[in-house]
This record gives sequence, structure tokens and C-alpha cells, in this order.
Amino acid sequence: MSDKTLEPAPERVAELANRIDLNDPGSITRFGQEAQGRAASAADAMLGSARSDAVGEAGDSLSKLLSALRGFDVTKLDEKPGLIARLFSRAGSETQAILQRYEGVRGQVEAIGDKLDTHRTRLMEDVERLERLYGATLEWFHSLADHVAAGEAVLERTDREAIPAAERAAEDPSDPLAPQRLRDLRAAREDLDRRVHDLRLTRQVAMQALPSIRLIQENDKALAGRIYSVLANTVPLWRTQLAQALALQRMREAGQAVRAATDLTNELLTANAEGLRRANVEVRTEIERGVVDLESVQKANAALVATIEDSLRIAQEGRERRVAATKALGEAEAEIRRALISARAPAPRKG
Repeated sequence: MSDKTLEPAPERVAELANRIDLNDPGSITRFGQEAQGRAASAADAMLGSARSDAVGEAGDSLSKLLSALRGFDVTKLDEKPGLIARLFSRAGSETQAILQRYEGVRGQVEAIGDKLDTHRTRLMEDVERLERLYGATLEWFHSLADHVAAGEAVLERTDREAIPAAERAAEDPSDPLAPQRLRDLRAAREDLDRRVHDLRLTRQVAMQALPSIRLIQENDKALAGRIYSVLANTVPLWRTQLAQALALQRMREAGQAVRAATDLTNELLTANAEGLRRANVEVRTEIERGVVDLESVQKANAALVATIEDSLRIAQEGRERRVAATKALGEAEAEIRRALISARAPAPRKG
């Protein structure tokens, strides 16, 4: 508020000063009462703004909304997945569970968002009402400033003109009531001075009310702006983050499935290669055994040689036994012949 704004209007000050009659105590009492009466209206309006439930309810709703958004942590989707086998058996289950939770949280967010929008509307209405109150209070302040300036002008003129003139008149002995008029004038001057002082105090109250109104108005505007920001930015950003996280989760699950399939293919290829190797070794071993089994040939050759040697040995022994048998048979035949000869020629009798 500039100094120029605080300067009273000369025409208005002159008009108010003409309403003051120091010879009429009632004019002093009534002076500025209308302007001071606005203090009660301003105080009631300020109290009404302070007691307004819109700010408290909006703050509570905003806290609930932020708690709901923080309670659903979409960053958990970025955690590393489990084993490939578990992912194959539960493909998409984590994403589905998150979507189910999101549906529940989304209902809360939408309900709280509707309340916040209502609160924002009420807050903006309060801002407009406070703007009108600020304008009325500013007019009230200027009115009080005009009254104070008018009272000060009357006091200055009284001190400069009326009282000195009354003092000179009181010194004239021909007018016995002049001293009383001087006393009444001084008393009326003191009453006006007190009245102007009261108006100064009220003006100070009006001056203090102006920044208070602005403070409340700015708080309401800030809260309304924050609500709008949450509804226009935070909630959509939360939904966008969730959509991106879910897309990444689906990509991750697809990648894991492809990786698992690739691992299975590699395992099958490795197993087939190992099986082929083992079968080839067995078959080739059997095939090569029938052709170049030297140990078997050597064993067979040794057995054949032993058989031949046994045959030769047995034949030799047979020949030796036959020779011995022939000799034995010859001796037996000779013995038989000797026996027969002995039996064919008996000895002659004598006598």
C-alpha cells in the first residue's frame, strides 16, 4: 500500500470536519461511529474465514489422497523377478494382482478427487469473498483515515483559533460566562481528542486486518492451487507411471519366457549332443571290436597253439604206449610160445 493511497481526500475531510460542532457534545460522540461500526462486520468476516471448514476438509482430503497414492507403490514392479520356473508357473499373476489392487485404489482416488474438486471450488469462492472483504476493509480504512484527518484538522483549528479567542474573551470582566465557555470549549476539545484517538486505534485495526485478509486469501489460493496441481499433475502422473511400470513388467515377463525357452532349447541341444556322443562311442566301440580285437586273436592263437602242442604230445605219448604195448605183446607171445612148447614135449618114463 503506497503512501499516496494513505493520503486522505481533502474534500471528504472538509465535509467530515463540518460535522463536528464543539458546542454540541452529541456531534463529537457520533463522529466516526459509522466507520467504527464496520469493525464488527470485518471481525465477523475474518472469524468466519478462520472457522471455515473448507480449508481443514481440503487438507484432510489432500492428505488422504497422497496417502492412497503413496500406499500403492508402483516402483515395486521394478524389483528383480524370481526363478524362471516360478515365472512360467505364475506368468502374469503378479501383474494381475497389481491391477486388482490398482482398481481398489483408483476408486478411492476418484472419490477423494471429487471431494477435493468440491473443496477447491469452495476455496476459490472464499478467495473471491475475501477479495471483496479486502476491498471493503480498504474502504473502511480510508474512511477512518478521513475521520482522523478531519478530527485532527478541527483540533488544530481549535487550538489555533477557538481557544485563544475564548481565552481572550475570558479575560474580559464584562462577560462573566466567558470563563465557563472557555472551560466547556477545552472539555469539548479533549472529548474530540479522545474520539480521534479511538479512531486512530480503529484505523490501526483496519490496517492490521488488510494483511491478515491477504494472508488467509493467499493460503486459500495456495491450497486450491495445490489441489489443482495434484488433480491435474500428480494423479495423472501416478497413473502414467503405473501404466509404464506394467508395460515394463509385461516386457520383463515376455523376456523371461523367451529366455526360458532359449535355455530349454540349449538344454535339449546339449542333451541331444551328449546322448549322440555316448551312443556313437558305444556303437563305434562295438564296431571296431569285431575288426581289430587283438587281444581276442592273441588268446585264440595261444589256445590254438596249445591245442596243437597237446595233440602232438598226446600223439607222441600214444606212439610210445603203442611201442611199449607191442613189446609187451611180443614178450607175452614169447612166453605163451615157451609155455606151449613145454607142454608139447613131456619127459620119458624109466622102467
